[in-house]
Amino acid sequence: MAESRFLVVRNDEEQYSIWSADRELPAGWHEAGFAGTREECLAHIDTVWTDMRPRSVREAVS
Repeated sequence: MAESRFLVVRNDEEQYSIWSADRELPAGWHEAGFAGTREECLAHIDTVWTDMRPRSVREAVS
């Protein structure tokens, strides 16, 4: 059995998630330039998503 592939996706608020590579992305989400196994994608998100606040909140307090 082949291992499932996932995409790292990001929404307009710069929040990250993973999505199955063989499914159409839901509205409002875009590929973030990384694909791999579920574990690889989650590890990548841990590296790049350093501020969990939505973009609108970060901008409001800046």
